[in-house]
Amino acid sequence: MLYLYNQNAGTPQLSLEGDSHRYIFKVRRHKKGDTIYLRNLKDGFIHRYLITFMDKRSSNLSLEESFVLDVKAKSSLHIGWCIIDPKSVEKVLPSLNEMGVEKISFIYCNRSQKSFKLDFKRLEKILLNSSQQSGRSQIMKLEMVENLVQFLEKYPQSKMLNFSEDKFISNSTFSTIVIGCEGGFDEEEVALFEKENIFGFDTPLVLKSESAVCAVASKVLL
Repeated sequence: MLYLYNQNAGTPQLSLEGDSHRYIFKVRRHKKGDTIYLRNLKDGFIHRYLITFMDKRSSNLSLEESFVLDVKAKSSLHIGWCIIDPKSVEKVLPSLNEMGVEKISFIYCNRSQKSFKLDFKRLEKILLNSSQQSGRSQIMKLEMVENLVQFLEKYPQSKMLNFSEDKFISNSTFSTIVIGCEGGFDEEEVALFEKENIFGFDTPLVLKSESAVCAVASKVLL
């Protein structure tokens, strides 16, 4: 873990209890006099704290230094992701966060199962843990969009990942792309995009939705 998340990071004095304290006390084996780094993930600042007190239940920290240290991907990528099983989303979300995806908009597309409901508080916890491990300085943004039409009204420059014989991801640059759920897009949704805005992979293999999302992120950001 490269830093510890705390929403109050940056204040002169901090007290840690619960999971945060247990982590630095039991897992990292820190003691009084050690220094640790914290972020609030609202800005690019990282804060160095001195541990001034520590027992089995809590620890007190004193701010020594704050400075800007932006850690993010070189490119910006916003993914419009048609809703799939939340368990599958949770499995790949840390990887997408580590690769530097800036934002994910979850969309109820025509072939999405409407019974699938995302727990955004759970997803945020996953992102916080992933950001602490990867060093990312600002947390990924998440939002919910009712359907693809509304998404395109909000993000009209979006591209679509679908089957394409002449436009492949590896040859293209874009900042926003929509990726389908299991079963892909129906004809009505494909018709919302001009042919030149539809991209594909140069492979005969069929990818799962979560595999396609990771593949797009790796090709664009890494």
